[in-house]
Amino acid sequence: MRIFLASAPEFQDFFSAVQKRGGSFSPELLSAVASIVHEISVRGDEAVFHYTKKFDGHDLTAKTMEVTDAERKEALDQVQPEDLKVIELSASRIEAYHRRQILSEWSMDDGNGATLGQKILPLQRVGIYAPGGKAFYPSTLLMAAIPARIAGVQEIILVSPVKDGRINPLIAAAADVAGVDRIFKIGGAQAIAAMAYGTQSVPRVDKIVGPGNAYVAAAKKLVFGQVAIDMIAGPSEVVVIADQTANPAFVAADLLAQAEHDEMAAALLFTPSSDLAQAVAGQTHLQMQALPKKTIIEKSLSQYGAVIITEDLRQAVELANLFAPEHLELMVENPRNLLENVRNAGSVFLGSYTPEALGDYIAGANHILPTEGTARFSSPLGVYDFYKRMSVLSFSRQAFEKLSDATQHFARMEGLHAHAHSVQVRN
Repeated sequence: MRIFLASAPEFQDFFSAVQKRGGSFSPELLSAVASIVHEISVRGDEAVFHYTKKFDGHDLTAKTMEVTDAERKEALDQVQPEDLKVIELSASRIEAYHRRQILSEWSMDDGNGATLGQKILPLQRVGIYAPGGKAFYPSTLLMAAIPARIAGVQEIILVSPVKDGRINPLIAAAADVAGVDRIFKIGGAQAIAAMAYGTQSVPRVDKIVGPGNAYVAAAKKLVFGQVAIDMIAGPSEVVVIADQTANPAFVAADLLAQAEHDEMAAALLFTPSSDLAQAVAGQTHLQMQALPKKTIIEKSLSQYGAVIITEDLRQAVELANLFAPEHLELMVENPRNLLENVRNAGSVFLGSYTPEALGDYIAGANHILPTEGTARFSSPLGVYDFYKRMSVLSFSRQAFEKLSDATQHFARMEGLHAHAHSVQVRN
């Protein structure tokens, strides 16, 4: 891994390149996805079948697009008991964590006969996208479906591309444990469009959640407004802030864990210790040799991996806040003290025995996180993402009369005289 001084001009060039690595969608990609989305909105099932044949290489019909109960059972029967056990453990911890996020309704009385309040309503139908091609992530399915179920969503739809017409057994297991109601054998931009607009076979949903490839992300961007979405997921990233007390083998292992996602993943270490910087660089090279995804890791680290030597921990946190990483690990002597200065991160991992991998699978906090600097204004997926809030107002005659003149004045001030009249007529 390259080693930079935070004060060096070449670091600023590198840092800027890492921040912009996801970038905007190319016009060509957006145009291609827009065409798919439009076709699905107009032709429905017929277009879904066409693009599934074109991109995934298998035929679908209205009768075969949805996974049947028998197919779900067949897939579940293939799941090893130890695999199911770890999925259930993860699910139980995710549920325990997310039950703390349930929102409550409230009302207030102004003492003059008026009450104002907020009603909390779960979304009626949610769609979840789960990759099923080169990669499949039952953990992400749990992270999306369990909060939706806790919120009280009435129907949870899953779309996932399949191989040889059969759903991945681990995806089926996670769907069963998480309480997914219906599963469709479709993926890509066509699956996003099908859920956004509805087809003859796929019901229209209120919100789409879950990450996918660039085509999936672009489709979510294009259908936003027609349907709600969780976020536009970009390349994954980790920032580790470490001091001289950190174990270089631990730091290197966590950087490598991030780099194996794909060639666009970013893995950065900020440390004021030049000794640790050198040790981590050496450990990274050493540990990488034994990893199955060495080729991907090498490319990721060569482009977007680095060790940065900072003046002190304060500067390390400042740089981390500028980057606003998806994952932030604090491997320092007093991580909770350092946490006080952290403003921008999707999820923060405190101490040497809280690796990001725990958060990905078993800890219980959500791992669907903002990427590409969007942690500046976005939050992890949670139960609150599956609610909508409704305002409720009730005024007695006395309360109405008390605010009547001020309401009319404000309406006329904005030139909306019919608004003023609607109040005046009640006096």
